Amino acid sequence: MSGHSKWKTNKGKKMVADAKRGATFTKVIKELTVAAREGGNPDTNIRLRTAMTRAKEANMPFDNIKMAIKRGTGELPGVVYETVMYEAYGPGGVAILIEALTDNKNRSTAEIRNIVSKKGGNLAGAGSVSWMFTKKGYILIEKSQIKEEELMSIVLDAGAEDFKSDDKNYEITTSPQDLEKVKEVLQAKGIKWLDAELTMIPSSSIKVTGGEAKQVLSLVEALEEHDDVQQVYANFDIPDDILEQMAAG
Repeated sequence: MSGHSKWKTNKGKKMVADAKRGATFTKVIKELTVAAREGGNPDTNIRLRTAMTRAKEANMPFDNIKMAIKRGTGELPGVVYETVMYEAYGPGGVAILIEALTDNKNRSTAEIRNIVSKKGGNLAGAGSVSWMFTKKGYILIEKSQIKEEELMSIVLDAGAEDFKSDDKNYEITTSPQDLEKVKEVLQAKGIKWLDAELTMIPSSSIKVTGGEAKQVLSLVEALEEHDDVQQVYANFDIPDDILEQMAAG
């Protein structure tokens, strides 16, 4: 299984701590507001539907969700956020895509450049690494819940594009449009997931180990903690023991 999915599994363990800091709420509110600019109906706006699901999973009160959407549609006044994608190379030549929502692009760019530089990487020009990534729906499920053949049949019939497994988890990828449909089928069958979201999947990965691996994860974590950064995507492949050590620390 890819480094991407391993990191997703370990990141899930940090969600409670993130929620306590209020970081999750802040980021989800921004995403709801920007997604709603494309239309306030989640049935026709995939990005908004995904943001609403994320908000519910973070136990955000419905009134907060509703207000964020109304700010996006213009029914309520609010800050105007701009979506900015940054591209970077981290230690070991790892390709990194950074998705940010900001009300001040110059400030965000300077701060993100500073984080990347301090952690042993460098920002790259537009198109430098984005060509390596494709937007996909992504679902991660613990193996203990269901037999591989049964789950594979369920998700492929529901429209999934790919199915992989390792000794602990199943990894399912879908087109962005089919993510919610596959989730609904899983939910109807009582199958729970560790992670389910729209993400950017790399076409290839770079193996990094030792101190370099720790540097990469330190950079990714520092970026994720920035208030304007919504998502960080990278093509690293790091040994499980280092991932678990960093998640625990």
